[in-house]
This record gives sequence, structure tokens and C-alpha cells, in this order.
Amino acid sequence: MSHTVASGDAAAETKRRLAALAVGAIGVVYGDIGTSPLYTLQTTLSHDGLHPSPASVYGVLSLIFWAQILVVSLKYVVFIMRADNKGEGGIMALMALAQRCVREQPRLRWVLVILGIFGAALFYGDGVITPAITTLGAVEGVKVIAPGLGKWVVPITVVVLILLFLLQRHGTERVGKLFGPVMMVWFMVIALLGVNMIVRHPQVLLAINPWYGVRFFFTHGLQAFIALGGVVLALTGAEALYADMGHFGKKPIRVAWFSFVLPALVLNYFGQGALLLMHPEAIDSPFFKLVPQVLLYPMIGLATAAAVIASQSVISGAFSMTREAMSLGYSMRMPIVHTSREMSGQIFVPWVNNFLLLMVLFAVLHFGSSERLSAAYGIAVTGTMSITTVLALIVARRQWGWKLPVVFAAGVLFLVIDLSFFGANLIKVEYGGWFPLVLGLAVFTWMTTWRRGRELVVREIKQGGLALAPFIEAMREHSPLRVPGTAVFLTANQDAVPHALLHNLKHNKVLHERNVLLTVEMLETPVADAEERIHIDALGDEFYGIALRFGFAEDPNVPLSLSQCARAGLGFDMMDTTFFLSRENIVADKRRPGMALWRDKLFAFMARNALPATAYFQIPGNRLIELGAQVEI
Repeated sequence: MSHTVASGDAAAETKRRLAALAVGAIGVVYGDIGTSPLYTLQTTLSHDGLHPSPASVYGVLSLIFWAQILVVSLKYVVFIMRADNKGEGGIMALMALAQRCVREQPRLRWVLVILGIFGAALFYGDGVITPAITTLGAVEGVKVIAPGLGKWVVPITVVVLILLFLLQRHGTERVGKLFGPVMMVWFMVIALLGVNMIVRHPQVLLAINPWYGVRFFFTHGLQAFIALGGVVLALTGAEALYADMGHFGKKPIRVAWFSFVLPALVLNYFGQGALLLMHPEAIDSPFFKLVPQVLLYPMIGLATAAAVIASQSVISGAFSMTREAMSLGYSMRMPIVHTSREMSGQIFVPWVNNFLLLMVLFAVLHFGSSERLSAAYGIAVTGTMSITTVLALIVARRQWGWKLPVVFAAGVLFLVIDLSFFGANLIKVEYGGWFPLVLGLAVFTWMTTWRRGRELVVREIKQGGLALAPFIEAMREHSPLRVPGTAVFLTANQDAVPHALLHNLKHNKVLHERNVLLTVEMLETPVADAEERIHIDALGDEFYGIALRFGFAEDPNVPLSLSQCARAGLGFDMMDTTFFLSRENIVADKRRPGMALWRDKLFAFMARNALPATAYFQIPGNRLIELGAQVEI
């Protein structure tokens, strides 16, 4: 009997935990896709000669419904979320997972790296456009109350966004606790607003029949294809389901989607459709015209709060992706501030925050309305979606062992949809689609330049290095003066004598009693397993080689990891340990093969402004000696 009670308590606790995580997921994961009803139907049915006739309303609603079923529910929630990298999701984690699947094929691996980096670069475009379009869409509700207030939409949006980005440095831990309840209220309210209108015009539910979407293409031709560029706005934020998987787990995200978020979104879209069938003139703001006049002010406030939450999720995602890019070697090191003692994932990256704020303000001031900004939104979203599909298909084939016909069928289904959306948005390049493409290309150039530059620097250091084994033998036969303590030399090449060691020996004429060559390696998994964290080699004559390994989602703490070497018989007293590091001064030289001169100069600029390796590895400044070394690339 007691065993039954205990198991019942455990089951109840599991359900409570699942419910709590599902509520958290509603707040963080679904903010972006949850605010799409603010602008999707208005944008789609008022562009390029389309107007809210019954045929176009039924057709667009059918396309939105089936896009959410096929793309969000089937592709992301069921298929893509299976491709977790030790529980972590997101395009950088997926790229690392796909790379491991093709380890023996360097050319294909290189292609996957390029795809992954460009997908990540487009995600930053999403991080810029989401805050701009959702906040603009929410504040535009004031025009429904009084059209004369339209001139205040952009100034109010700018103030809200500046406050949002200023608050980032204080962390989202406290505010984050409100996200779930606020978004639950949001989804319940938009569902009720939709039901209220569907009851008045229940025929709108016929749009669930996919034939209406097919017929829309037959009757509207090119206009229908262009309309896909608006339909895709109903899917924005789908990538967040996957990117935030590590924070909440698969099951809570799936439960929240199928039981709460999807029904609320469908009801609201169909409610807007019912309104347009009865009052086509409401196309200027169908979302806010669902709201009774007396509730308009509170609804604008709630919509603005939901827009801020939606913005927060992509801003936090950009911070997390930047940390992953730094760890995987695709971004210069930047200062990272932890804003929560309990949640390691809650971080603040000042450089990225300032960059996003400038770009968001530019987007708001340049485009001026959610309708105009929507042309820029689709390319960033659909580009990342297409790349995610390709990477996941490789994982399905190589890691899960799916048969080729199954992979081919899934690829045809998902890529036809993704590339159709992408093609529909490419048509809008001159109307705003250029913005995320230019932004993505700039970030792509930045990331690939850093990666290639680091490879060239490491190559130059290795070519000029002195072989380690003969050096140790020479030190054994002709030992210089040994001074007490341990010297740790950070190096990228365990087979060569570090420049810092040679400089110390040359100028100070001494060696420490114990000398450690330390290499820090970043893995393609989010967290390093305990057994692969530390590897120690005894090289003789009190020389040791140590490799410390960290996952891309970890903050590398070298002193803490060295203190754990005592278990392997190599203890460290930090008060008796000195760290030596060669700081490279990068010089661009056009005579050397490698990158174009302008990229060499860009890399040199990045290297000068990057966070020092010692700070990134959390090495105390009072135990550190840095020695300069000039490297030409």
C-alpha cells in the first residue's frame, strides 16, 4: 500500500513538473509565434492586388492552418526536435551534430559548416526583425482607437525597444517568472476573441479543408505564390521551439504546443477570417478589430507585453548562439555576464546587445510599420528553416539510420514547402528583403573571417615551433636553474615548445620545478563528459601535457578544472602556480597566402578587440605573465 502511495506521489510530482515546464515554455518559446496574429492576415491579404474576398480569405486561412500543421507540428515538433545534441537544440548545435556524422568526408563537412554558419547569420536577422515587427504591430493598435495617433507609433515603439535592451544587463530571471502567466493570458484572450467571431460566422471553419488552399493557387496564380511570403509570418518563431529545447526539454514544448498554443492560434486566425468575411473593410487591422471597443486599451497593453516577451526570446537566443559560436571557434571572444546564479543559460553579451539595439532601431525608423517590415522578415526565417531541414536530414540518414527512400520522401515534403516560402520572399528583396540578406552576409563574413584567421595563426605558430621531445631531453642533460613552483604554458600545439617558455628561459635563464603545457579544446557537444574532461601526459623531467575539454554550451574555467587534476595524481596549488601566455600581435601581410588583405586586416582588428584568452578561461590576473609574439598572416 505504501509503495502504491509513493509511486502515486512520484507520478503527481512528475505531472506538476511537466506542467511547470510547459508554462515556462509557453512564456519563453512561444512568444514569437504567439504574436504573429498581430500582423499576418493583414499583411497577406492587403498586398500585391489581393483583397479580402471570400475566396482569398478561405484560401489564405487554409494555407496558414496547414503550414502550422506541416511545418511547425510535423517538421519541427515531431521531426527536427529528435535531432538533439545531448539535449541541446538550435542550428549551431545541429551543425555540430551533422559534422560529426560526416567526420570522414572533409568536403561535405566543409559544406555543412558553410550552411550552418549562414543559417546562424540569418538567425541574427531574425533577432533584429522580431523585436521591431512585433512591437510595431502591438503599438499600431492605437490607430484603431484614434487614427490621429498614428504619428506616435514609431516614437512609442522606439522608447519601448530602448527600455527592453537597457534592461537586458539586469537579466531576465525575475521578469522571466512573469513570462509564462502573461503569455498564458495572451493565448487565452486571443482564443476567446477568435471564438467570439467564429460563433457569428461558423462557415469560416470550412477553410480547414486543404482544397481551399489548393484552389487559391488555381484561381490567383502568381498572386497566390507571392502571398506565401505573408503566410510564412504565421510560422515565425518555429526555430525557437528547437533552439530552446535544452532549457525545457522536448516533452514540455510538445505538450504546450499541441494542447494550448496551436488551438489558440488557429482559433484567432479563423476568428480574424470570420471578421473579414463579414466586414472586408476591417483589413487595415483585423486583429484589433476583433476586440470590443471598451477593451482596446488593455488589449494594446497586453499585446505590447507579449511583443516584449517575443522579443526577449530571440534576444536571449542571439546571446546563447554567440556563446556557442565563440566556443566552436566561429566568433571572437566577447565578455559574457551571467545574470542568474541558478540558470547557467541566462547570460548577457554586451557587444551583441548593443549591435542588436542599433540594428532594431534602424529597422523601425527605416521601415516605419509592421506591414513594410514584413517584407524583410520572411527571408531570414525561411532561409534558416531550409538550412535546418537539410542538416536534420543528414542526421536522420547518418545517425538514425533512416532508409534512403524515407529520407528522400521527408526531404521532398519539407524542402518543397521551405523553398516555396523562401522563393516567395526572394521576390520581396527590393522591398525590404535585402535587409536580412545584407545583415546575414555581414555576420557570415565576420564569423568565417575569424575562423579562417585563427586557423592561419595556429598554422604559423606550428611552423615556427621547436620540437618538444628533443628540447626536454636537452633540458635533462643541461638543466638550467630550477625555481620552485609550477609554470603553466597555454599552447595550441602539444608537440612544440611554447614561445612563452622559450622567452622565459632566454630572458630569465630559469625553469620552474614543474612545467605544464596546457591546451584547451572545445568539443562539438554541449557538455563534456567527466571521462573526457581532462587528459594528462607525463613527458618526463617534470614536464606534463594537459588537455582540458569543454562543451560549446559551457564556460571554460581553467583553474577549476586544474584543481580536479589531483584525482589523476597531479595536484595544483594555485598560489604556487604561474600562467604564461603568448599574446599574438597579428600583422596583415599581402605577400602571404591565406585570406584577402582586407580580411587579414579585419581579422587583425577583431583579434585586437577580442576578450583576452586569460579572461575567457577565467585565469586570475595576479597569477599571469603575458609575453608578446608577432604573427604575420
